[in-house]
Amino acid sequence: MTLAPFVILLLAAVVGYAINLQAARAIRAGGTRLHSLESFHALFSLLLILVPVLVLVLIWLAVEGAVIHWVLMASLPEGVLEGMGSGQIQLIGAEIRSIAGGRVFGTPEDWKLEAADRLVRYRAISSWLLVVVVVLLSAGLIAFARSRVAAEFRARQRVERITSGLMIFCATVAIFTTVGIVFALTFETIKFFQLVPFTEFLFGLNWEPQIPIREDQIAAEGAFGAVPVFLGTIVIASVALLVAVPVGLLTGIYLNEFAPRKLRAGVKPVLEILAGVPTVVYGFFAILVVAPALRTWGQSLGLDVASNTALAAGSVMGVMLIPFISSFADDALSAVPQSLRDGALALGATRAEMMLNVLFPAAIPGIVGGILLAVSRAIGETMIVVMAAGLIARMTINPLDSVTAVTVQIVTLLIGDTSFDDPKTLAAFALGMVLFVATLIINVFALRIVRKYREIYD
Repeated sequence: MTLAPFVILLLAAVVGYAINLQAARAIRAGGTRLHSLESFHALFSLLLILVPVLVLVLIWLAVEGAVIHWVLMASLPEGVLEGMGSGQIQLIGAEIRSIAGGRVFGTPEDWKLEAADRLVRYRAISSWLLVVVVVLLSAGLIAFARSRVAAEFRARQRVERITSGLMIFCATVAIFTTVGIVFALTFETIKFFQLVPFTEFLFGLNWEPQIPIREDQIAAEGAFGAVPVFLGTIVIASVALLVAVPVGLLTGIYLNEFAPRKLRAGVKPVLEILAGVPTVVYGFFAILVVAPALRTWGQSLGLDVASNTALAAGSVMGVMLIPFISSFADDALSAVPQSLRDGALALGATRAEMMLNVLFPAAIPGIVGGILLAVSRAIGETMIVVMAAGLIARMTINPLDSVTAVTVQIVTLLIGDTSFDDPKTLAAFALGMVLFVATLIINVFALRIVRKYREIYD
């Protein structure tokens, strides 16, 4: 039943489009000149039906669960929930939902079985009620849109107004989402710094965030010096960029300027496939292929190579970033006007000289912006680092050692049943805030470079 409202809405929008299109064509066939094209009259009906009904359906589905849960809890027998805390009440609600879904464990009480039956009925009633509301509202909007079809009706302006409103709404959602992320991180980070000194977090050299269970462990609040975590992130990102930047740049330059057309047509899809590989697959490749190969190579040279290394994680991450940098380089070089190429070649420069002295300097802003965005992608990567780099924070810059990164620690700290009011969990939000600020600075810096050094060619 969840798909039924969307299917009905889609059919109603198509029907409204067809009705208004046919009505506008009939008016024009009668010799009357329309203010707007027939297609705008049809689009007006489609948008008028699609937008408000879709918003209604999404809001309905968003609040449906909370409303049904409130009604269900209110319908439970008196005295059942007396003396229970919020956590116990939530567990009872989860158990009733499990029973309603057919997942019964043990022998539930009769009142829970009855509540599960009511929950199923409530959901069915809500689904059918939503279908009825969608049908009635869609029919009313179809009739209203059809009544607006007239020679003097400014359908184009109405369509543009609705489209503009949609774009403003989407931009507002993106802005408020970012603001929500910032506020969520900020509030939890403030709580963390109320428990752990700011200077210890930024400049401390010992990262032991677990809450000890024995008296002989590190202090009761743990140790939250994040310098080893930041250092591990920098080491892994540096290795990734050492692999990705030269290979990606040379690949982009070759494909843009030197590769035959058939070769370019074959290599570009391969790079796009490489860019679409899930990061967990890269992680498997790092831990099953690259890490063992590095250990074997290190043993042959007499080097001590850890089972999980920054070199393994960083090199595989660099392979992941190659399509990213190559695409930016290709786009930046393609944006340089063809007249500059032709002028350099006409003056006697070779293609290599033309690339080094004309195209590459002109494309540097876009290339540098792409590299900086790749840096932010590298320091924010999680799965490859979790699987191939390690979990222990060490003060080392040796890429053959096991290190950890900010994203790994965030994942580790949020695993388990630790409450959200102790330093261990709140440390994840502090690390997330540092990561957010770092990537924001890098992205802003990249945009400033692109805007400042971009040259406009006539």
